[in-house]
Amino acid sequence: MSAPDRLRVEVAYAEPARQFLRALELPPGATVADAIAASDVAREYAIDTHTLVVSIWSRVVDRLALLQDGDRVELLRPLKIDPKDARRKRAKLKSA
Repeated sequence: MSAPDRLRVEVAYAEPARQFLRALELPPGATVADAIAASDVAREYAIDTHTLVVSIWSRVVDRLALLQDGDRVELLRPLKIDPKDARRKRAKLKSA
């Protein structure tokens, strides 16, 4: 089976009130960083993508990781509160 001429990937980023999802076609050998740059998410959302953790299908990866056809690159915002702490606070409010 031969390698595809172009890689079809997506770049995703989400905020509480809005989501970004862009489908791209990139050349073989493209990296996660290439996909982020090509998506233009930094300009459209006025964010510094270099400070965000990146993943492919929820698995944290390096920005120099090579992409495969069908990958979904995700830009991950830092958590405002640990999910366990949030659950404890909700449980405490319900029991009060």
